[in-house]
Amino acid sequence: MANVVVVGAQWGDEGKGKIVDWLSTEADVVVRFQGGHNAGHTLVIDGAVYKLALLPSGIVRPGKLSVIGNGVVLDPWHLAKEIEALRGQGVAVDTDNLKVAENVTLILPLHRELDAHREAGAGPEGAIGTTKRGIGPAYEDKVGRRAIRLSDLAEPASLDVKIARLLSHHEPLRRGLGLPAVAAADIKAELMEIAPAVLPYMAPVSTILDTARRAGKRILFEGAQGAMLDVDHGTYPFVTSSNTAAGAAATGSGLGPGAVGYVLGIVKAYTTRVGGGPFPTELHDDTGRLIGTKGREVGVNTGRPRRCGWFDAVLVRHAVRTSGITGLALTKLDILDGFPEVKICTGYRLDGELIDRLPASQAAQDRVEPIYETFAGWEGTTANARSWADLPAQAIKYVRYIEELVGAPVSLLSTSPERDDTILVQNPFQD
Repeated sequence: MANVVVVGAQWGDEGKGKIVDWLSTEADVVVRFQGGHNAGHTLVIDGAVYKLALLPSGIVRPGKLSVIGNGVVLDPWHLAKEIEALRGQGVAVDTDNLKVAENVTLILPLHRELDAHREAGAGPEGAIGTTKRGIGPAYEDKVGRRAIRLSDLAEPASLDVKIARLLSHHEPLRRGLGLPAVAAADIKAELMEIAPAVLPYMAPVSTILDTARRAGKRILFEGAQGAMLDVDHGTYPFVTSSNTAAGAAATGSGLGPGAVGYVLGIVKAYTTRVGGGPFPTELHDDTGRLIGTKGREVGVNTGRPRRCGWFDAVLVRHAVRTSGITGLALTKLDILDGFPEVKICTGYRLDGELIDRLPASQAAQDRVEPIYETFAGWEGTTANARSWADLPAQAIKYVRYIEELVGAPVSLLSTSPERDDTILVQNPFQD
């Protein structure tokens, strides 16, 4: 049996929430290992809709341990609100089924303010397209060794020194940006006020996970965003502030790389992204708008419409390589039902030269032109299919060609938001 890492293989929003929920029935532990509450997951279970941003998707399943790892940046105020919202829907969230790493970095109000100010002042050409929730500035403070961590809330006597160190960076930065000064006493008061709501969940996550692994428990690592938003391997600088590739599951949870087993890459049957940045296969026509309408392509957290385009095999090949993807979970194939033809980008043309990879530079990424192969569409529907026999032959041909182009097999095929509408080819936990 293998532990399983689930990562997005495009720019996020691929449907990870449903797949993680589907896999969580066989998992004992579900771990979020990076990102923050800028990641939105929607779960549809027996008609009930659950919208998560920070909590692991396994939280809605009784008997599962949900863990927020040290690789996450945690907004304690948002965590408290999300817990209460789920409780309002009848989901039990308590200290028995939720653990938060004691060394997790906290997002503070000054991070949110700085994020929003930078984004607003960058202009249309310079804006990254962040959610303005303080994710990037919190990661900056983490690597700058001045962050406030969850365990610091349990030691208020030493918090003054740590806040002073934090403000030694932020005070001159805020003055330079024309932002009002922040009082250290106010930061401490805010933290002490929220502390009782979040400290009960604090735990030595690395030790807990290692004990579970050695006991033969199945661990499901849940990533946020997608491979193309990885701060090293994505469309930099239009990326998130953490490593979204599967390797981050180890460092972001406190386990060694040997704990990471099967890597499942989630990929849509077409391509979307939110925010700015290169998008070689983006469609600015009626076809792109139709995909967006049929796919209900609106951000879970932000409400921003997603940019839509044809499937880009070059990008997914890149994700397969950088995350070591073992198999794919293909989602939203049903959105392409009824199209007279569908296209797949098989390569790029860059300055007249044919290439089969994503170039590293921003300027080159902006210049690449997609090379398409056109397929006839299919009659009938793939929606709600639960076996290959339910799929039109042309749809199967489309899926098989994707496998060939990206160099990874389809292990799961999702045919609706409902968890039972899934075709299983290979169980990742039985790899």
